[in-house]
Amino acid sequence: MKMPEAKSVVQPAAQKAPVVEVQEKKEEKAEKPVDEVALHDIEPNPDQPRTNFKQDEIEELAVSIKKDGLLQPIVVRPMASGKYQIIAGERRWQACRFLELEKVPVRIREADEDKALELALIENIQRSDLNPIEEAYGYRRLMERMNLTQSEVAQVVSKGRSTIANALRLLELPEEAQQLLFEEKITAGHARAILSIPTTEGRKKLTEKLLQEKLSVRETEAIARLMAGKKDAGSSTPRVPTPTSFKKVAKTLRDVLQTNVRVKTVQGKNKIEIEFKDEEDLQRLFNEIIASDKE
Repeated sequence: MKMPEAKSVVQPAAQKAPVVEVQEKKEEKAEKPVDEVALHDIEPNPDQPRTNFKQDEIEELAVSIKKDGLLQPIVVRPMASGKYQIIAGERRWQACRFLELEKVPVRIREADEDKALELALIENIQRSDLNPIEEAYGYRRLMERMNLTQSEVAQVVSKGRSTIANALRLLELPEEAQQLLFEEKITAGHARAILSIPTTEGRKKLTEKLLQEKLSVRETEAIARLMAGKKDAGSSTPRVPTPTSFKKVAKTLRDVLQTNVRVKTVQGKNKIEIEFKDEEDLQRLFNEIIASDKE
């Protein structure tokens, strides 16, 4: 999937305090107080889970910062180059750049690359700022970089293990479907419908249909059920032709009983089906059969 190489801008979040602050309270004694550093000495984290920033929304955030100031410091870590790398608060950094501020308040903390990724993921997930694909790739990076299981990732980000498993399953989508989900052209509901189709070919066909048509989740689910059903029908046992003797008996019974009669095999069992209109017709058939038996 083609993920954007350059980050543009940010989701508005001026009034939401990053949850990472809650995580940091455990190590509050080890932290330095809020400092001010030059904006040009701060650089984004290349491992930031969020890659989809929107220009119009960063401008809204910039308006809020211009009015009330940057109420929540940007969390950074010192680098060997003498600069600082963002751990949490890239959207605030983006908005400050838009305002061309010279200095910004920061909270400096020591963290290696793995810890920085963990904190960035926690902040974005708990603020519901990641789209499903960004979230899934974030979980996978945590698992690969820190050698964690799904259960361990669930503990790190305070989510249920099934939530992590369902998110990671989105990475089984066709590349085109992942891109549509990343660009917010389809929802997680559409994605789940695609994944309900057992074959790769079927998933690709439904993705192509979503590229061509704007379908609701319910419509997509209905099409997915049909496509999954076609596979089941194709894999069923071929129908065995009805023997000639069965057809002759059925014709004779139809002539005698004056109603439709079928003689057939169902799941290895032979059956005779006799149709009747109502209770009176059933009694007529019963009398006919009894009379034939007495003869």
